[in-house]
This record gives sequence, C-alpha cells and structure tokens, in this order.
Amino acid sequence: MSFLKLTNVSKFYGATPAVSSFNLSVEKGEFISLLGPSGCGKTTTLQMIAGFEAVSGGRIELDGRDITHAKPNTRGLGIVFQSYALFPHMTVEQNVAFGLEMRKCPAAELRERVDQALALVHLEQHGRRYPRELSGGQRQRVALARALVIVPPVLLLDEPLSNLDAQLREEMQFELRDIQRKVGTTTIMVTHDQSEAMSISDRVVVMEAGHVTQVGQPLSVYEHPGNRFISTFVGKANLLEGSIQGEWANGVKVEVGGVMLYLDAAAAEFGSSSQVVLGLRPEKLRCVGVDAGRCNGVVRRTFFLGSQWMYDVETTLGTLTMLTTNDGGAALEAEQQIGIDWSDRNLRLISASRNAAVTAAEAA
Repeated sequence: MSFLKLTNVSKFYGATPAVSSFNLSVEKGEFISLLGPSGCGKTTTLQMIAGFEAVSGGRIELDGRDITHAKPNTRGLGIVFQSYALFPHMTVEQNVAFGLEMRKCPAAELRERVDQALALVHLEQHGRRYPRELSGGQRQRVALARALVIVPPVLLLDEPLSNLDAQLREEMQFELRDIQRKVGTTTIMVTHDQSEAMSISDRVVVMEAGHVTQVGQPLSVYEHPGNRFISTFVGKANLLEGSIQGEWANGVKVEVGGVMLYLDAAAAEFGSSSQVVLGLRPEKLRCVGVDAGRCNGVVRRTFFLGSQWMYDVETTLGTLTMLTTNDGGAALEAEQQIGIDWSDRNLRLISASRNAAVTAAEAA
C-alpha cells in the first residue's frame, strides 16, 4: 500500500480549475518533486496535502487514513515555506522547539530533540542566535530543522531554495537530499527549477496547466519526454517536424528538410498520422567535418556556458542548438561551416496527440 496517495484530487476557484484529477502514489521514504512553470498548480497541490487549501474533489490518504478534509494541525506534517517563516523574535533554538512545545513535549526530551535537529543541519553553535544574524542558507537550515524535529510522516517543501544565490542553492540541493536520506522522511518538494528536481529526486511529477503530464525517474523523464512541453521544459530540445516515409529494419523512416532520419520506434506508435515531431537533445549532437555527418550547417551564434559551449547552427533541418563540452580546445566560430551527426537511438518521437492527463495507473 502507498504511504501517501492522491486520487483524482482537484481544486477549483469558482469555475476555474487550478488542479484537475491529480493522481499520485508515494512510497514511504521517497523524495518526490512537483515540477512545472508558475501557475501550473504545483503549490496548490502541496497546500491541499498540507490542508491549507480545501479539496474540491478527490481523496488524499496518508498511511491508510483519509485526511482529505482533516485540519492542518491534525495531519502532523512538516512544512518548509519559501520564505522560511521563522519567528524573528525567537532564537534558533526557540524556533526549532516551537512545534514540540505546542505538542507539550517534556522539557528533557524537547532539549534532546532540538539538539539532535540542530546537529543534523550543522547549526549546533548557532542555537542562541536570532534569524537576522544568520545567512540565507543558515535560515533555510533552521526552517528544515524546525520541520523535522517533530518527526513528521511527510515533509513538504515549497520552493525551499528559491531565495538563495546560485552557488549556495546548488550546495543546499545536495545537503537537503543528504539530510532527507539520513532521516528517511517521505518528502514532497515543489520547484520550477528542472535541474534542482532532476538532481535530488527519486521521481519527478511534471505539471502543466493543472494536470500531471508525466511521472517518472529523472533520467526517464529527461530521455523520454511524453510531449512537446516536457521535451522543452525539462532541459532543451531541438524539435524537428517531418513526415513518415515508411519503415526500416528497426523502426520508421522520417523525412525532415530533405534529410532522411531513422527512428527506433514501432509503426503502431504513430497511429494514422503521417506528420510527426521528433526531439533531439542538444548534447546528443556531434560536430564533424563538412559532409561527414547527417547534415551540414553554418554556426550563427556561440554562447560560453563555462563547462560547455552552446551553438545555434543553421541547417536544412532548421536551426539546431548544439552543446559541446569545454575541453580547453578552440571553440567554433560564427559563420564557420560544419557537419553535424548523431546516433539514431537519440531521436525521440514527440507525440503531440498525447493526452495531457496522466492516469492513476501511470502515476503509481
């Protein structure tokens, strides 16, 4: 049995749907990220799990108990808000102890649990400080300690790293995951940052316009996006519009801009459609000599990304984005003519007709 289960959960504001038929089953100890752009319904979903938003339809179960309409304070969940919501007039120790005091925890046990929580987030020496005396990363750790000290069955994180600078945010991603693994708490995190979701989650739930569009392990979602939106929101993708020209030994032949592409896919996947959209990740492209690859192109723009170079290359297939590793060698130059190659196995069928909703079976 799933530890946390959402079945056809919906939220309407008047006649406007914010979340529609959300289905998800979460196992105990899993780290799940709700990923999507602003306004897609991910925070509303988190708030319904927490009990801060009333559910318009559907059912939420926690460890076999129906909590759909339970009050927030009876659910016992740990929550870290985007703003951290620390009490400015309380010290770090007092902030962390607050939830235990509300639960009438005995003084000796309270002291021990607060010490353990502060040690978990490496703030043992900062217990008597006030939030204003801490850095952004330290305040985030206090909020996390306060949520974990009550030993919640589920930890809810609402954009917990969005207020941090880029370097600290990256460091805290992995620290957050390490802490979650140590305590083993089932965790649901809301984020719009795909790299954040991909790097620390067991599974990713991609949302668009209130619907779940794909659920899977990070590698699966990245390598096999279910539709056009996912292919471009989760990473970058070159989208190639073409027409089916028949079958070959391992799949289907597709003509794009006068170039024949060979897709590893069964003809049945295309249905009756003769027009298709293929996806090709920029890092899967290789720069080769002119006339030595699948097509030739002219470099139009170059972008230095530190560990990588990104190029926009004009080809007969359209403008392709290509990513190459910065190995210390010379970069390509604007207006340089090159050949581009790739492996057939890296082409993906992007199904424009795929239903935006994910069934309960797929989300399990």
